[in-house]
Amino acid sequence: MKKYTNLVFISILIIIFSSTVSFSEEGMYPLSEIHKLKLKEAGLKIDAIDVYNPNGISLIDALVKVGGCTGSFVSDEGLILTNHHCAFGSISRASTPEHNYLENGFLAETKLDEISAKGITVRITESYEDVSEQILEAIKNIDDLAERTKIIEDKMDEIAKAADDSVNSIEGRVSEMFIGKTYILFKYRIIKDVRIVYAPPRSIGEFGGETDNWIWPRHTGDFTFMRAYVAPDGSAAEYSENNIPFKPKKFLKVNPNGVEEGDFTFILGYPGRTYRHLPSYFLEFQENYQLPYISKTYDWMIDQLGKISADNTELQLKFASTIKRLANTTKNYKGKLKGLKRINLVEQKQNEEKEIQNFIENNSLLNEKYKNLLPQFEDTYNNLFDIADAYLWFRTFNRYSNGYLIANLINEYADEMQKPEEERKSEFKSDKIDKTKKRFNDYLKDHNNEFEKVFLKKMISDALKFNGKSEIKSLHQNLQDLSVDDFVNQLFSETKIFDLDEINNFLEMKPSDINDSFLNLVKSLDSEYKIIDTEYDRITGSISKLSAELYEVKKEWKETGFIPDANGTLRLTYGYIKGYSPADAVYMSPITTLDGVIDKSLLGGEYAIPDKLKVLYDEKDFGQFYEDRLESVPVGILYNMDTTGGNSGSPIMNANGEMIGINFDRAFEATINDFAWNESYSRSIGVDIRYVLWITQKLGGADYLLSEMGVN
Repeated sequence: MKKYTNLVFISILIIIFSSTVSFSEEGMYPLSEIHKLKLKEAGLKIDAIDVYNPNGISLIDALVKVGGCTGSFVSDEGLILTNHHCAFGSISRASTPEHNYLENGFLAETKLDEISAKGITVRITESYEDVSEQILEAIKNIDDLAERTKIIEDKMDEIAKAADDSVNSIEGRVSEMFIGKTYILFKYRIIKDVRIVYAPPRSIGEFGGETDNWIWPRHTGDFTFMRAYVAPDGSAAEYSENNIPFKPKKFLKVNPNGVEEGDFTFILGYPGRTYRHLPSYFLEFQENYQLPYISKTYDWMIDQLGKISADNTELQLKFASTIKRLANTTKNYKGKLKGLKRINLVEQKQNEEKEIQNFIENNSLLNEKYKNLLPQFEDTYNNLFDIADAYLWFRTFNRYSNGYLIANLINEYADEMQKPEEERKSEFKSDKIDKTKKRFNDYLKDHNNEFEKVFLKKMISDALKFNGKSEIKSLHQNLQDLSVDDFVNQLFSETKIFDLDEINNFLEMKPSDINDSFLNLVKSLDSEYKIIDTEYDRITGSISKLSAELYEVKKEWKETGFIPDANGTLRLTYGYIKGYSPADAVYMSPITTLDGVIDKSLLGGEYAIPDKLKVLYDEKDFGQFYEDRLESVPVGILYNMDTTGGNSGSPIMNANGEMIGINFDRAFEATINDFAWNESYSRSIGVDIRYVLWITQKLGGADYLLSEMGVN
């Protein structure tokens, strides 16, 4: 079957994205929409069929999903170019105090010297098809909203698993394109053996640290080279010396001449999540609950991890990836909070909803069917607000407490092993049980007793303040008359779950025979979490149902279709190299240079640079990457394309479809892109390919990589 040619899918998309849609630079367009865009008029010099060819090879075949980021093949030897921050965790895991690749950088002189990028899997989009009918049929006549949510999730998993084809290294995943309405099965080619080829020093890849994160002007060399490997027969395989470089269908041509202000550009990538079609109540939840809670909690965690690892290089490496992820999120959330308030987005949405309600009431057919639509949304989100404190607390605790992860897995293991084989969850069946047990090693490896203690004390202290439907009663029952400090200290003095031998002993016991302080605490918490989780599923089910109806009303109201929110699937966005004015009387130019790196380096700290970089600058050893017009080597570029998380590592391409940069960030004002996009402030940030090539050649000494990419 030819790639991307499901007729049912195409016909449905024609209905959803009707010809009345008016496109602008805003939008993360699915593959199906590329040929409807006026890209030639916008500045594209190649044919749209060269970007996306449903019956042949095109640029999209050079795109890969790298973990939660994007990357692109840049040679026929499986060489991948992505962001340094996307490979950060793998680089830190490969580092030791003696071989600190994170701080000092890493270069494989030959393919034999490349090191495993542990934790990273590469996915290549092979095909997709519409499965909405199957999923919507499964929930037909289902009134219980929690059950509706579970059925949708189970059906999505069922369809995805049925599409798995291990022989051909294919993995299925179902993505929700429009909430409660449209579902697409994507088939991905999986590559499990990914290796680090060249990573610049941290002082290049993370130049400016958290001070410059989400900020323009930017001077960060956020790039890393990796390579994809497969078994000799072409199948996906874990790391092995016998594996060979993957041969992609297509790789991008790297253009060492870069771009200028005003140039047309476009990005192909895998943007994460946007939430532009949800009502004002969703934004209220973000503004009043999720964004402030998560940002404050993560700030506290970063501070504690920093204190614990202050004089310990080994712990600094261990915590580096976690701290970076937390810091990136908290600054993003603070930007969103600022943006919500700055443009009064909640009020904007509320005014739009008043117009929609008037439109409904003035249309007899719509009024009969949808008059209570927006009031039902309000009731649903009020229910979410009632459990918000507990929901966010459980989500954070369950993710970052290794004690919880270990205890929960022990408890679940004990329960599941009492069931007949055919009734157990898949991860507890005979063929998966060894892999499940290995998770204990991972949890223990990540565990730090000092952090676990202070984290538990912090979380319990916070939760004791909750009331109403968010009250976590079991914590009050567990503490009784003890202070939080005394309770946690006693808990850790009694528990045995942080010892692998003791864990293995627990795994031999029946649930009724297990008695451990931490295990008992987690059991009692889980009983309440299930209540909150069930209520959240009911709320999600209601939102799903109502969102599908809101889409229908808005389509009538605006007399147009809509581009679906980003959801981790392959999209295109286009625009121009362009500056902006973030504040009164301030204009930001769209290209930064090496001169700015040197100027900032005088501040030291997060702006420190390798000594060799300064030598290269002083000797004016710029090679072919010097830009006469700028009188320097270009470093960062700014553009008005529509991006979000997941676009990190996406190739920035010129009008000829050649790679001229790598996307890695947004301006602080554009963190609100997840909720709304506006040409005046939505700007994304990339590293200019000229800086990538200059660093790789001159600082890294990796001339062979330039030769492999055809850059002479």
